Amino acid sequence: MKLLVTGANGQVGYELVRSLMPLGEVVALTRGDCDLTRPEAIARAIGAHKPDVIVNAAAYTAVDRAESEEDLATRINGEAPRALALAARSVGALLLHYSTDYVFDGDKDTPWDETDPVSPLNAYGRSKLAGERAIMASGADFIILRTTWVFAARGANFVRTMLRLGRERETLKVVADQFGAPTWARNIADASAHVVMAVQRERAEGRFASEVLHLASQGQTSWHGFATEIYAEFGRQRPGAVLRVRAVEPIPSSEYPTSARRPANSRLDCSRLASRFGIRLPPWRDALARCLEEIGEN
Repeated sequence: MKLLVTGANGQVGYELVRSLMPLGEVVALTRGDCDLTRPEAIARAIGAHKPDVIVNAAAYTAVDRAESEEDLATRINGEAPRALALAARSVGALLLHYSTDYVFDGDKDTPWDETDPVSPLNAYGRSKLAGERAIMASGADFIILRTTWVFAARGANFVRTMLRLGRERETLKVVADQFGAPTWARNIADASAHVVMAVQRERAEGRFASEVLHLASQGQTSWHGFATEIYAEFGRQRPGAVLRVRAVEPIPSSEYPTSARRPANSRLDCSRLASRFGIRLPPWRDALARCLEEIGEN
């Protein structure tokens, strides 16, 4: 099996290369190898490699900047997935694509399932929804995995930001009225490898159906709860290490204005994924502990 990964230098892409290697030959493409702002480059790359599976981990992820760069965000998150899906169809490949909880408006008390109506609050969410719809309309075989609050031992993410701020400041104020499930990039990649194996069996047996599915850690917390646990787990793992931070104060979203509105409820119901593929990610605290261990090792 030949598997092509876009965004191979990103948080999820980096982990995917490792997770997918046992399945076959992995072609890892970075932005320099395949510019997602140029559909012709996408078609050329797929045509040259003729993969059996395309895993699209490339995305525009600057949520606040997308408010002033919506055209660029839509080109990368909406138009590029269309080009990837059409190229996948042309070579008979499966397309595995990642989307986001931000396709929802957050105005619900229970976790979001795949049948809930979508209504993005911000430009980033609109761009990702455009990508979902383009893939669905392409005629390609696809799986779209919506995930949430992604963190990793590398790259720009909440965990690494909190560790940096914890060394610089004594007091932090963190939003406490937005809720979700922090999800480790490595868990996403490992689950993706499992999905690819299962789907390729389904395709070979003629029983495959394209689908949008939710993939997130078990449990839930707020950004404030996440930050608090980051420092608590850091202290448990490295009792001799010194952080300046002494207090993490909970604040409402209104006291931390951002260019892009965020959904208050980003929790995802992942029962459909579990039913089809038998996948349940670990609790987010367990994943955080493993990620911090990796950061400490490095």
